[in-house]
Amino acid sequence: MDNEFLLMDNEFLLMDRIDSVQKVIKKYGEDNFVISFSGGKDSTVLSALVDMAIPGNAIPRVFINTGIEYKAIAEFVHSQMQMDDRFIEIKPSMPLSMIFRKYGYPFKSKEHSQLVHLYQQNGHSKSTLRYYDPPQHRLRFGCPKILRYHFEKGTNFKISDKCCTKLKKEPFADWQNKNDKPYKMTGERLGEGGLRASHKGCLVIDKNSKLKKFKPLNPMTDEWMEWFIKKYNIELCELYYEPYNFTRTGCLGCPFNIKIQDTLNTLDEKLPLEKKKAEAIWREVYQEYRRLNYRLRGD
Repeated sequence: MDNEFLLMDNEFLLMDRIDSVQKVIKKYGEDNFVISFSGGKDSTVLSALVDMAIPGNAIPRVFINTGIEYKAIAEFVHSQMQMDDRFIEIKPSMPLSMIFRKYGYPFKSKEHSQLVHLYQQNGHSKSTLRYYDPPQHRLRFGCPKILRYHFEKGTNFKISDKCCTKLKKEPFADWQNKNDKPYKMTGERLGEGGLRASHKGCLVIDKNSKLKKFKPLNPMTDEWMEWFIKKYNIELCELYYEPYNFTRTGCLGCPFNIKIQDTLNTLDEKLPLEKKKAEAIWREVYQEYRRLNYRLRGD
């Protein structure tokens, strides 16, 4: 009986999501939308959901090949491109090595990297001091003691949060502007945690009260996602199946990943060439993580 109710709940949730997609697209116009397609589980489900809600739609699915995607992800997207001309690949204009030289490497989190970058540029400010030496009631939001030296003697390499901006956000925004597609649909979900968990609604509205982003999957749980994938036989990238069993993909070896040690262990065992590539890309950060025994075990 419990399973029957669960199935009914999942069906009702699906109908609600289909209704939401139909209403939003009708209100803002199908021609104005683009789907941000990463090749991961969530964006693949989003693409299928939109096709259910709007059969025969011509909404582009844009994939940004940053050069640091998993090989299997890029191959999966390319296979979709061969079957469906709505799938489009674009590339950033600035190579990763130049981003690192000009702005710096990502370290720990977006917030930490952003504040360290501000400190490296201009010294301490109210925002950096509040993070570096937070009041008692905000200690858990402050800089970990082991990383406070970033705001003191510093590091021998630059740190910033610009990696995602330059590799993904700006190229996508440029494509939107050139192709007159003001509204972006993404597969972001509350259940992923982090900054994504701070945006509760499905519609992101800018300061001018205009739609900026639509996140139809925002309230959906991991359990619902698995049900949908199984129920409708949604094909995913091979990384989500045996023998890899990934739960998330994203950029290869990203240092923001709090479980980066587990990720590297998996790569070492099952995708050694990808492990070697990750070690080369993030060498400066990984070396520091290991020196500190922070996220990565010391040598």
